[in-house]
Amino acid sequence: MPTRLFSLSGVPDDEADEIRELLSENEIDYYETPANRWGISAAMIYLKDKKQLEKARSLIAKYQAERAYTAREEYERLKREGKSETIIDKIKQAPIKVIFYLALIALILYLSIKPFIDFGK
Repeated sequence: MPTRLFSLSGVPDDEADEIRELLSENEIDYYETPANRWGISAAMIYLKDKKQLEKARSLIAKYQAERAYTAREEYERLKREGKSETIIDKIKQAPIKVIFYLALIALILYLSIKPFIDFGK
């Protein structure tokens, strides 16, 4: 019976490719289902043989720990070099987008609170 192993929702393409490669290199039988166009079902990797589940999960856990360590090291290196991106840098890249989102948030807050303000009158 197929066993759900790994959700590909929100996973970067390079990570998904490396997971596929990891499973193939370790001769783990798997298949993949694509994401549904309307978001009803998620992209997923399933194991064909449930007996390989423990091995596959430990390989993926080890891979993800290494990937997290590498990402942290890269972030620390960029931070030391002064090249890490800050919130101010992001605002400078798209100021109109930021203003639009802030205005939208303010509108939603106003519309959410207005009935309670009017209720007290």
